[in-house]
Amino acid sequence: MNTHPYVRAYMAGIVVPTVFLIFVLSAFITIRLVLQYPAPIERVIVFPMAAVPNLWGFWNMLYLRLRRGRHASIGVHGGMLPFLLALFSFAIGSILGVVAITSHGLVYFGALYVNYGLMAVGFCVVVGIYYLVWKYAVQFLNGVVGIA
Repeated sequence: MNTHPYVRAYMAGIVVPTVFLIFVLSAFITIRLVLQYPAPIERVIVFPMAAVPNLWGFWNMLYLRLRRGRHASIGVHGGMLPFLLALFSFAIGSILGVVAITSHGLVYFGALYVNYGLMAVGFCVVVGIYYLVWKYAVQFLNGVVGIA
């Protein structure tokens, strides 16, 4: 099966975040509508629902392209994606006025304060999770569609 390897790489890449975001969206809807939590959750969920699965698909296509020249670990490749996501999220959040920079941390929506130390620890955890998900789940899906 040698036809359309990039389409298959894209489809294998979008599976994991799409399934995960279905559960996240269900939790957000439950919190917002059932528990009547008055936070603007809709503003938080729009970027991940639109951008993250597509970026995973394109990142998997890039991995397929880069792999032809040399053998690179898919886990390390996937572990680099949070750096790109953080950059895009921060840039878009700054442009839209959702994120404000202070001397000790970031303020989201003018209400949620997160200090830089907590963000650094959380970011390291996210990079580790991405590494493991790409190493096991995305690599498995790449094998299923015949591009591994």
